[in-house]
Amino acid sequence: MLKYLLQLLALSALVLSVPLALAQRTPLLVYTALETDQLKGFKDSIEAAVKDVEIRWVRDSTGVITAKLLAEKANPQADIILGLAATSLLVLEQEGMLTPYSPKGVGALNPRFVDTKKPPMWVGMDVWGATICFNTVEAQKRGLPKPESWKDLLKPIYKGQITMPHPASSGTGFLDVTAWLQLYGEAEGWKYMDALHENIAQYVHSGSKPCRQAGAGEFVMGISFEYRANATKASGAPVDLIFPKEGVGWDMEAAAIMKSSKKQDAARKVMDWAATKEANELYAKSYAIVAMPGVAKPLPNIPANYEQMLVKNDFGWAAKNRDRILAEWNKRYNAKAEPK
Repeated sequence: MLKYLLQLLALSALVLSVPLALAQRTPLLVYTALETDQLKGFKDSIEAAVKDVEIRWVRDSTGVITAKLLAEKANPQADIILGLAATSLLVLEQEGMLTPYSPKGVGALNPRFVDTKKPPMWVGMDVWGATICFNTVEAQKRGLPKPESWKDLLKPIYKGQITMPHPASSGTGFLDVTAWLQLYGEAEGWKYMDALHENIAQYVHSGSKPCRQAGAGEFVMGISFEYRANATKASGAPVDLIFPKEGVGWDMEAAAIMKSSKKQDAARKVMDWAATKEANELYAKSYAIVAMPGVAKPLPNIPANYEQMLVKNDFGWAAKNRDRILAEWNKRYNAKAEPK
């Protein structure tokens, strides 16, 4: 009888210790544009490394999360931002919404991935760039050749065969637009998009969706980004990844602490994690370029010279001109936007 009583007491102590351990964790509201299928891995990794933190996600596409943060400026909700475009963080920095912090070990990161202010307002994680998903089966049915360049997408044979992300909703869409404006110059960049618009079937509110559409055969091509393109191909979809020869637009996923957060100590611990080798190894599972040198490994279907293919990108210019660019884009092309 005594044996059973001791076992019961031990079990009761174990059961009681679980909620107690959870109660001791500090809940952090984290705004993110990470892909939905990445969230569990990030949460598990962070909470394993930072034992006294509980991650609670608010997730949406880059443009939606950026707009939400700006709309909440008078009454901010987020404690920390993780996995949002550096261009978006620059917009928030201009609004005075971020607090400076230099994570432990930040000196081991490539300086290109760290805000130039001392201490930095944000720290980069990885690079994501534009990729075209091309459905080889549907293209063969329609007798369509595989394009090699952005200019190839203007050929009349592709009319109604292309989808791309809406730049106001999607960070991938915004990096496409700003890349074309910087690659060709503003006047020629808008001319390029005018011509591309003739062949676009729909502008969708996600950077992943165009690749999923191409993978499912809904359209021959979807302008997307390399992580989703690789995942779609790995799922068995008949897609080839195309990296246009003129170069690809890109942005940097990054992390920052909200100035308004009342949980600064806990947020700093997560920022410390974001700059570790372990965190960069997690990023490297999805992306070919990460903040810590020597960590990234070759990924399937990504060209060996991928870093050299990235167009010159002025993040500061993109952030400063974001509202103007989006207003002009909406005026010209929003008629083909997917209903929200």
